[in-house]
Amino acid sequence: MNYKEQILLIQKLAGLTQDELAKKLGVTFVALNRWLNNKAVPRRKIQEKINKLYLEISGQKKLPANLHLAKEQIIKEKSKSHTDVLNKILKNPDIQDQLILELTYNSNSIEGSTLSENETAAIIFQNKTFPSKSVIEHLEAKNHQAALEFLFNYLIKNKLVNEVLILKLHSVLMNGIHSDAGFYRRHGVRIVGSNIPTANHVKVPYLMEQLIKDLNRKSSDSVSQACEVHAKFEQIHPFGDGNGRVGRLILNAMLIKQNISPAIIKQKHKYYSCLNIAQAKENFAPLKDFVIDSILDGYKILERIT
Repeated sequence: MNYKEQILLIQKLAGLTQDELAKKLGVTFVALNRWLNNKAVPRRKIQEKINKLYLEISGQKKLPANLHLAKEQIIKEKSKSHTDVLNKILKNPDIQDQLILELTYNSNSIEGSTLSENETAAIIFQNKTFPSKSVIEHLEAKNHQAALEFLFNYLIKNKLVNEVLILKLHSVLMNGIHSDAGFYRRHGVRIVGSNIPTANHVKVPYLMEQLIKDLNRKSSDSVSQACEVHAKFEQIHPFGDGNGRVGRLILNAMLIKQNISPAIIKQKHKYYSCLNIAQAKENFAPLKDFVIDSILDGYKILERIT
């Protein structure tokens, strides 16, 4: 892993702006910017500072050779240090509320909601309404909050993610929005903006049965498994609407089951690009790397609030 990769990972893990990181390293913003744009190389003493800061923030004892493997190792170590992610969420209202807000706002934003993060917070925590926003957008926010609360409490009592849970999540998410809430689609659909074919609706129940088996099988690589299941779920597209939101809830259910932080999925265009590559080429590496970054964002919430 080179100095540029270390700098970017330090920023990601510590949540530092470029200016804040420059001050921490004792260099100017311009110098740091030149390193990140491959226009200059930091001096040996600064490289040593970068190495030391990286090891301090990541909690590792030695520098890894590969950025992707480095991030995977960080997640493994965080999973060990946070002995019960789900209980930490449920026993700390501040953590639970912040996760619900971030997951709700970003998931709905990916699907086209125009609510800001502050508006989303006011709707789900204060029951406020905004006349300039649609009734549907208000319902999407409240429903997603309810779906997350249901999911967190479900996972306390149940180790398996089954069809009943998936249909229930869709029912809660689409309550008051679509008449087919809680039911698989009975018609053809296409993924907007994608050339990836979806499953024939007749085959959806069978394909979902197989997917649920894949979802619950034991795996030595929980993040890879979650990414593969997520990509397959979105390609099956089992519902008339709400597939993205349900799919991301299932992805997070799989992570939480393995004592990994929920993934705060942002960056709509990058997310869709990684998903498309996974579905079209069966190359899950970009999606996995994207989800790992999203998991690290989740850990920031778990570790920022005590």
